[in-house]
Amino acid sequence: MKNYTRQTSILLALTIAFACKQQPAKQETVQTKQDSIIMVSDDFVFGDNRPFPQCHASTLVRADDGTFLVAWFGGTHEKHDDVGIWLSKGKPGRWSVPIEVAKLREEPHWNPVLQKTSAGSIILYFKVGKLIDVWETWYIVSGDNGATWSQAKELVPGDKGGRGPVRNKVLVLSNGTWLAPASNELKGVWNAFVDRSENEVKTWQATPYLTLNRDSVPGEGIIQPTLWESAPGKVHMLLRSSAGVICRSDSEDYGKTWSPVYKTNLPNPNSGIDLTRLDDGKLVLIFNRDGKNWGARRPVSMAISDDNGKTWPVVKDIEVGEEGDEFSYPAIIHFHDTVALTYTWKRQRIAFKMARIE
Repeated sequence: MKNYTRQTSILLALTIAFACKQQPAKQETVQTKQDSIIMVSDDFVFGDNRPFPQCHASTLVRADDGTFLVAWFGGTHEKHDDVGIWLSKGKPGRWSVPIEVAKLREEPHWNPVLQKTSAGSIILYFKVGKLIDVWETWYIVSGDNGATWSQAKELVPGDKGGRGPVRNKVLVLSNGTWLAPASNELKGVWNAFVDRSENEVKTWQATPYLTLNRDSVPGEGIIQPTLWESAPGKVHMLLRSSAGVICRSDSEDYGKTWSPVYKTNLPNPNSGIDLTRLDDGKLVLIFNRDGKNWGARRPVSMAISDDNGKTWPVVKDIEVGEEGDEFSYPAIIHFHDTVALTYTWKRQRIAFKMARIE
């Protein structure tokens, strides 16, 4: 196997016809123009001198002052009782020392998700529980760009298994509704749904589980959606799956009901994905592209679609590494024509990168 260094950043300007198999109507594979992905920043949020042996599942948001907040879970290792939620603030090359901002009790904490509201406050959601089956969803709020945080509150008191955003960011729709991409992993069976809030976190209503043909998607199922709205009321999601590819579902009614899940041709090894929709409508996806279920979590790659996810003709490997390396659980946001992204780097660091999309 050919080895690559961490600095490898080769633009694969191949017209890869990742044509999604839309249902029920057949959709054409459209050749789109070759967009450019120009890397403008390559950094780590912290170095080897860190107060936890392992870290994973990062999230990021851009504060009103132009700095970035990055959060992740860290501790001895995933699922260990000492794992808490950590956070750093800054810009490339100038990051604050990581601090633990959430540790409710001596049980594992998981999957933080940052969200900036229209009023400028920042919400940090996270999970608590020894097992995914009994996850609780909690959140804290900052009104000063992450300098201080409120006391933690449970998102849906008494609900087990996970409510609200399970890993990826909340989507605020054109009508003001908040959609949280959610999923459950109960007794090894994975199902996805959406949590809807029409009053900005005060109450949440879960949709039914998405309809999934488990003959088409063998194994555990689908989890960890990432959402976008293409036009008022028209909402879409891509999902991590156990089928060796990314799956998709669509809504015509602001996320109240969803189409049956269908497979795309985007490969994925049953690892985290995330997506952002630029101001001009382009979709930018960050993902691992090994096509084997539970395959390699490398390389971590970026893909661009300008036809609402029908085709993904531009793919760029952000980091390739060597056999056995892990670059996983990416998160991505955008501002203007620039994307900022983070991902787990060998479970030892959180990588932070920025790219301009031309």
